[in-house]
Amino acid sequence: QVQLVESGGGLVQAGGSLRLSCAASGLTFSTRSMGWFRQAPGKEREFVGVIAWRGGSTIYADSVKGRFTISRDTAKNTVYLQMNSLKLEDTAVYYCAADKSIYALDTREDEYNYWGQGTQITVSS
Repeated sequence: QVQLVESGGGLVQAGGSLRLSCAASGLTFSTRSMGWFRQAPGKEREFVGVIAWRGGSTIYADSVKGRFTISRDTAKNTVYLQMNSLKLEDTAVYYCAADKSIYALDTREDEYNYWGQGTQITVSS
């Protein structure tokens, strides 16, 4: 049974930083790219970023490029989302997800078949 468990969400002031973690179990972590998505109130879920199965490549949405960094620790089966210089518009529920294909690097939501429960990030002014 695959499980993705996120942690690290919360309330932060604009300009601040937070780090999310996503612990994976039940899958071969080293063969799957791991993505982060978010859904703001009243909006569709959107791609934030993805890190390749070995961590050598990352892709970010333009809206977070230069502020967010994704990393992974294969020994811990954990992927991280470091968020710096947070803005009000970063407020959303953040989800980690595992790519449904091995050795693939995808940005589309429909390429992911395992999802975490989501964690709320609220950025205040």
